[in-house]
Amino acid sequence: MSEPVTVHSVAEGPADGPAVVLSGSLGSDHRMWEPQVKPLVARGFRVIRYDTRGHGASPVPPGPYTLADLGGDLLALLDEHDAERAHVVGLSLGGMTGMWLGVHVPDRIRSLVLCCTSAKLGPPGMWADRAKTVRENGTAAIAEAGVGRWLTADYAAAHPDRAGYLREMIASVPAEGYAASCAAIERMDLVDELPGIAARTLVIAGADDPATPVEHAEVIAGGIPDARLEVVEGAAHLGSFEQPERFTALILEHLEAAR
Repeated sequence: MSEPVTVHSVAEGPADGPAVVLSGSLGSDHRMWEPQVKPLVARGFRVIRYDTRGHGASPVPPGPYTLADLGGDLLALLDEHDAERAHVVGLSLGGMTGMWLGVHVPDRIRSLVLCCTSAKLGPPGMWADRAKTVRENGTAAIAEAGVGRWLTADYAAAHPDRAGYLREMIASVPAEGYAASCAAIERMDLVDELPGIAARTLVIAGADDPATPVEHAEVIAGGIPDARLEVVEGAAHLGSFEQPERFTALILEHLEAAR
């Protein structure tokens, strides 16, 4: 694990409310969680969103990054916000970070919500190739394909402004930060460690997710003791953005039960 970096974060809600950390997808920044903030704050939670290292307004240390690096950053974020324990809601790369925390620092995790994610996402060569593409051509070169995984075609066609917003989000990620983060996924294999996660866990999958299909969620839910699996129809990879009402309702139900 490298030295943690101080990531850019935004905290909303009552200072004494239970902390909920929202950890995002590769290629996103904290704005991807916008639909979830008000409903969570309205229920009394302290909502902390952040930009993963190498993304958004966070520092871009030299790569490659590991899940341990990303987990260390999130722990430092908890310390910065005086949060002894937190609910961690992670999507894709954020969910992988959440699983790492659940394995390695269980005393800091109040509960986990793992959205549209995977415990092992190969083949490794795909991640190396994508990192190479980004280093050579920038993140704008993969923004269109990224939105194609994040949203169903029907949603993107019906909401071109929302699709454009996400396209610009991906294209604004520093190339080196994105590429270095690909390395964390390339080397990740958490499957055998899942039974060691004790946190109360909800796994949410998008029925139409081409990046982390439902089978990946089934592996996670089957590996973590007593984990619950929910599959949301009409959702691709960025399900929390495309189907915010359903995702937010599931997240809130889980957080309330684990308070």
